[in-house]
Amino acid sequence: MTISESTYERGLRQEDPILEIRDTSVTFSMDRGESRVLDDVSLDIQRNEIFGVVGESGSGKSMLASALLDAVVDPGMLRGEITYHPTANEDVDILDMSKEELREFRWEEISMVFQGAMSSFNPVRPIRTHFVETLEAHDYDIEAGMQRACDILRDLYLDPERILDSYAHELSGGMKQRALIALSLILEPEVLVMDEPTAALDLLMQRSIISLIEEIKEEYDLSIVFITHDLPLVADIADRIGVLYAFEFAEIGETEEILEDAAHPYTRLLLKSTPNLDSPIEAMRPVEGSAPDPVSVPQGCSFHPRCPLATETCRTDDPGPYEVDGTHHVHCHHWQQARDEIPMTDEFDEFEYGSPDIPDFDERQTNRASLGSDGEPIVSMEDVEVHFDQETGFFDFFSDPDVVKAVDGVSLDVYDRDVVVLVGESGCGKTTLGKAGVGLQEVTGGSVTYRGHDIWDVKANGGDGISWGEIRQSLQIVHQDPGSALNPNRRVKAILEAPLKRWNDNLDGNDRKQRILGLLELVGMAPPEDYIERYPHQLSGGEQQRVALIRAMLMNPDLILADEPVSALDVSLRVEMMDLMIQLQDEFDTSYLFISHDLSNARYIAEKTGGRIGVVYLGTLVEIGPPEQIIHDPQHPYTQALRWATPQLHSEGGRTESPIREIDIPDPTNPPSGCRYHTRCPEAREVCKRESPAPYGASEAPSHEAMCFRVLDNHEYWASPPIPELEAGSEDVSVEGE
Repeated sequence: MTISESTYERGLRQEDPILEIRDTSVTFSMDRGESRVLDDVSLDIQRNEIFGVVGESGSGKSMLASALLDAVVDPGMLRGEITYHPTANEDVDILDMSKEELREFRWEEISMVFQGAMSSFNPVRPIRTHFVETLEAHDYDIEAGMQRACDILRDLYLDPERILDSYAHELSGGMKQRALIALSLILEPEVLVMDEPTAALDLLMQRSIISLIEEIKEEYDLSIVFITHDLPLVADIADRIGVLYAFEFAEIGETEEILEDAAHPYTRLLLKSTPNLDSPIEAMRPVEGSAPDPVSVPQGCSFHPRCPLATETCRTDDPGPYEVDGTHHVHCHHWQQARDEIPMTDEFDEFEYGSPDIPDFDERQTNRASLGSDGEPIVSMEDVEVHFDQETGFFDFFSDPDVVKAVDGVSLDVYDRDVVVLVGESGCGKTTLGKAGVGLQEVTGGSVTYRGHDIWDVKANGGDGISWGEIRQSLQIVHQDPGSALNPNRRVKAILEAPLKRWNDNLDGNDRKQRILGLLELVGMAPPEDYIERYPHQLSGGEQQRVALIRAMLMNPDLILADEPVSALDVSLRVEMMDLMIQLQDEFDTSYLFISHDLSNARYIAEKTGGRIGVVYLGTLVEIGPPEQIIHDPQHPYTQALRWATPQLHSEGGRTESPIREIDIPDPTNPPSGCRYHTRCPEAREVCKRESPAPYGASEAPSHEAMCFRVLDNHEYWASPPIPELEAGSEDVSVEGE
């Protein structure tokens, strides 16, 4: 899909490019053929712009980032032209540099922020060492450089002395990511390439990092290439967006035009598949099919096997680029037809594209509403506490260890065929609470009962009419990372046979195989015979997660803890996976405790099942209720902050002020007195420092409760004086309004 020079003259060429990429490819020689992981890509990056690169996993995003620094690992072959312009009249051929020239060029001219902050730091060296070594390697003045490092860390709302003297494991995910951004800026580069810099962060930290990126772009006069698979995230900051599909750009244009009226079928379907807070749930559809293998990319348009508009021309002729307007180009023969036949409105389209075979939406809502608190709960948690002693060093042997109050006095009931989604920041206690609910984490206070039986009493002393084995069978978990949860040395057949052998010993080998084949086909892994003999590493992330779901369902559980089951998947796969979970719930009559840091995902599965959303903060359940109330009428200021932090595809209105005082969550070993959120809450008053609120009825919905004095009209909160603005460590970040 090579873009000719004349095409660039018509509009793709930028007025003042700092980077020019022409016909750039990356290939790897493999036993089964040549793997082409970047395919004749051409692109200009404008000076002082933020260019967003979006696409599914394996589309070539990270390979493009490596190519910009001529850092493709052996035995990869990088071909084409990449020209850097330090000034408008200077040309530097990056691919013609010597090793010494590249060593100086990287970090001094183009710097990189990698996806995994933890793996970017040496775990046995303090953060300060990384800054010093970088300065020394480039012959920079150490004293002046470290002063600059302190200034940058302050600009990123960090305490320089604390950060520089810490080891990576002593910092939160957000702190590590900000420290990595500071390290990337230490040599004053002109271009910053950011490869999924917020992928492992929760909503509030993501939004804070995005806001900080906008600030440092202006402060340090940067051009930024921002790579992500999350379209709503890049929509907040990018000036232009390039959509990668199958190792080449399908569409490039200004952000607003791409989001409002995309021209390529893939972009339009990707936008329709993205969970968000405003579009009707019924209108969201997964993108059918999967991206092609780099060894066997289809001829013609690479998207044609998945495209509802594909014709014979698409199968034989490489499309475009076609000029939509002066700054918007698309690689699709039928881009005008796509705008008519794949509408971007919130209404259903006639394709029913990728619609799963699940019960009627309204019918499910009615069924769920009839459950509520009228029936007996499967699992009941009463005043649950989970406290951990923090590990200490040798010199702290004679002192009392700090106690981490991971869960502190939470009560929650889960009913038959119920769905409860727990949301909150990393480290807030939602996973620990979920594990306590399914008997994987012993509580230090309160009780957890399964159908009236205290599960830890049953384990210790045996139960009356129920065994610990029955409880374990009935309460299952699907882990966040299926790759590490599946035995890498066993085939899919052996992995799925294990629960059947243990709990269905009346089935013979052929019966077990037929049941496994039927379930593989049910979850879309067809033909199932092709998958049953594979090892986990031979499956995609989505396929691994399907196998993990089947394994849990084969236990015939009453409740499954789904711990971030879609967070590691592409946006285009999240709706598909959540629809599959709903379908399996109906097949097996199970309930879910669903853990998520993404409010859009929480809204999708809770609203589609008539479930509830619970908001967890510093070990407490600060608000719980139906998704309609939690999303559109949140009563707790923390829930409102999560709502604000959720990126949206279509931002309207002016810039809104951050609803949090501080970026970082307080130390869980020393939580604030009174309401635990008062140190970050813009609505906090003096009474919030003294008293801890109870769960109060927050709306007419009987299941909607919030731990906030503001829901009470006659509480002394309203007469209490406001807490003064914090002088140090406060945040004043503005972002695009929703």
